[in-house]
Amino acid sequence: MARKRTKSFFSLSTLLASFFGAAMIAGAFAYFNYKFSEYKFINFKDFVFYEKSDIFMPKAKKYIVVFYSSRNRESQKELAKLNLNLPIIAIDYYNQAYKNSKYTTFLRAGTTTSLKFIQRFNIYSVPSIFFIKRVKDTLYKQDSMIRKLDNLKELSKEVDGL
Repeated sequence: MARKRTKSFFSLSTLLASFFGAAMIAGAFAYFNYKFSEYKFINFKDFVFYEKSDIFMPKAKKYIVVFYSSRNRESQKELAKLNLNLPIIAIDYYNQAYKNSKYTTFLRAGTTTSLKFIQRFNIYSVPSIFFIKRVKDTLYKQDSMIRKLDNLKELSKEVDGL
């Protein structure tokens, strides 16, 4: 006489499905954590920024990149006055053209370039800062995490702390 098998609540297939489901969730979490924490590259041949009407070509080995909004009238003045240990590249969200100061280069770009820049570096708020360093010719690598500032007066404190 054949025995009738009863299905148990914890069958092998249920156990394996739970394991693979948890592994997939952990894998997705790890991937997105890695994706948002990795440092990005920027090639200034591909990303065309302008100083007034001239195309910007970087010359220094390292820069502080500040992404800011010119809607705050004091932002441009504060950036122009700053004297930090590295040259500053200031990129305006609203693409206003300003005269460069001794230590700060004001850049602007077309809408497509601005959007690609924001997306590449995952910039969600302004003002934000990060460092870049030269890898080769016009290729630069992000050299720090992106930090959000409450205002530009904190910039010199933030740079000294890094």
